[in-house]
Amino acid sequence: MSSAQPKTDFKAKQAEFAAYIRDPANNPCPSDVKKQRMDTYRELFFNNVDSFLSSNFPVLKRILSNQQWFELSQDFFSKHVSRSPYFSEIPEEFLEYLQHERDNADDYPFLLELAHYEWVEMALSIAQEHVAPADETFIDTLLQQNIALSPLAWPLVYRYPVQKISPDYLPETAPEQPTYLLVYRDSVDEVHFIQINAMTFRLLQMIQQHDGINTAACLQQLATEAAQPNQQIIIEGGLTILQDMASKGIVIPERE
Repeated sequence: MSSAQPKTDFKAKQAEFAAYIRDPANNPCPSDVKKQRMDTYRELFFNNVDSFLSSNFPVLKRILSNQQWFELSQDFFSKHVSRSPYFSEIPEEFLEYLQHERDNADDYPFLLELAHYEWVEMALSIAQEHVAPADETFIDTLLQQNIALSPLAWPLVYRYPVQKISPDYLPETAPEQPTYLLVYRDSVDEVHFIQINAMTFRLLQMIQQHDGINTAACLQQLATEAAQPNQQIIIEGGLTILQDMASKGIVIPERE
């Protein structure tokens, strides 16, 4: 008669362990591990994730009560199955959760947009791309150049004025006009946010959609779309904006 001990199903045990770590209120503690030890493991895991969320979404945390923040962090921790093993990608995983898994009628209507706005700064700060600053010749002859938008420059549009949200400003409804922002990283790796108007956003959008577009053709298309009687004003104003952006490394020469 064999006295061999039955083999442990490692995957089942791992799943049992992870389920309790994620959500101890709805999953039993593994029978072969002391509850005190499991609670210590859970606290370490959760605190790491919570700390990372806190550092990357400071405004979001500040506008919520401690209990609201804890419940949000816990909901993410228990529900979301991350696709990446890297801590640096937790903020992006959090956005995925807010967009596709979060279901709480009491949340602020701008919650996802605010989180995205805060994520952008971190994402640009760690982006691996490098863009060399344009020379004066490129800027002076910009009207004849084929141009592109720097991969480190992101034109963004939000329903809510996310850059203004704070504990003292918590809008319940979106304004009639959306908020247009340009976020970019400069040559010394500092991230900047600029509020722009709808026409500038459209100009940058055209450049982004048509990599290598000729500046003169781009400005002419913008002027035609604007349906203004004096198209030359649109073209000259647009060129001034693009020259300023070229000096900041936002608009760059066509990439091969």
